[in-house]
Amino acid sequence: MSETSAQATAAVTEAAAAASGSWRRAGLAGAAVGVVAAGAAAGVAVERLTVGRGMRRKARLALDASGPYGSLRGLPGKAYAADGTELYYEVDEVEPDPAAAATATGTRRRRLFGRKAPAPVTVVFSHGYCLNQDSWHFQRAALRGVVRCVYWDQRSHGRSGRGVEQTESGLPVSIDTLGGDLRAVIDAAAPEGPLVLVGHSMGGMTVMALADQCPDLVRDRVVGAALVGTSSGRLGEVNYGLPVAGVNVVRRVLPGVLKALGQRADLVERGRRATADLFAGIIKRYSFATRDVDPAIARFAERMIEGTPIDVVAEFYPAFQEHDKTAALSRFAGLPVLVLAGEGDLVTPSGHSEAIAELLPDAEFVLVPDAGHLVMLEHPEAVTDRLADLLARTGAVPAAATVGIYGDTGSTARPGG
Repeated sequence: MSETSAQATAAVTEAAAAASGSWRRAGLAGAAVGVVAAGAAAGVAVERLTVGRGMRRKARLALDASGPYGSLRGLPGKAYAADGTELYYEVDEVEPDPAAAATATGTRRRRLFGRKAPAPVTVVFSHGYCLNQDSWHFQRAALRGVVRCVYWDQRSHGRSGRGVEQTESGLPVSIDTLGGDLRAVIDAAAPEGPLVLVGHSMGGMTVMALADQCPDLVRDRVVGAALVGTSSGRLGEVNYGLPVAGVNVVRRVLPGVLKALGQRADLVERGRRATADLFAGIIKRYSFATRDVDPAIARFAERMIEGTPIDVVAEFYPAFQEHDKTAALSRFAGLPVLVLAGEGDLVTPSGHSEAIAELLPDAEFVLVPDAGHLVMLEHPEAVTDRLADLLARTGAVPAAATVGIYGDTGSTARPGG
């Protein structure tokens, strides 16, 4: 590791020391951060030697100004969780059908007899940890005007409010809490009509928690589901691509360090900015598998993750170690289900998706080659293509409907097995 990379790692270690008030804990924190950073540090060091800080800053500003990613907006709305947390969502409605408008007289006549047109299918997208609804940018661009969609920000993420239970009562976040939040969003944004539930990573776990808590809702209204880069449990066994010794250090130290850092959020946020180059490398490594991923896409992911406060990162992390919704998967038996994963995912490895598919033998299981955790950004066409097929199978869109493609991809998905 170069001197400059070591300095960046040391800065994070010092932040941990200040947050925890213990030099011993800081040493362990430094070891954990050093292990995680090692895979990215070499590339960062080369960049530091060849590109000045001012030029890197200008490059970021140029990418932020020119990139269209995350710019799509819909009709805004608010839902309220059981604890009062404000949940922000947006709805992309389907354009009115001219043929339906031409038969408006007949429609009014039918309503005289107490009948109305059935509610349309609504596709509800739930995003992952440290992201927000904009992580579905490519799929959103492709589906606009084709099917009614709801995109929402999980509590304490994006434009949603901070979790009331967490800020006022100090209660931990659980995946069950997120399942209840999803129900609140559905009640507000799609109170009637068929549903297709789509979740990535933590969003997929949220979908499973909803199924566990609301089996009647799944039975009566859900007509399909897509589980992308997610897991039904046993996340404590993930090695994140690290050697055994590194994994053991991270598992032992990281929860406590995150909690300590979360208590000194202002200090840590300054440290994050000071070591932005190092963490950009780490984010890229754990988000993507493609070596030449579009820099604008990498920067887009970086912005979303950087936008998640460190205390929120700390609040949510323990929930994944406790997550186990394997039994809830049976709620989706017999429904059209897509299980999709990036073959090179280091965060929720594809083996976890394979385990889900084994419990849902009728599901379509797809592995996307040369793809990491943020597969829907890295290979948008592959994900959109399989999602469009799922929507056709559920009847959400006609089989002959044209779903736009937004973005480019150099590889295609293949059935897993």
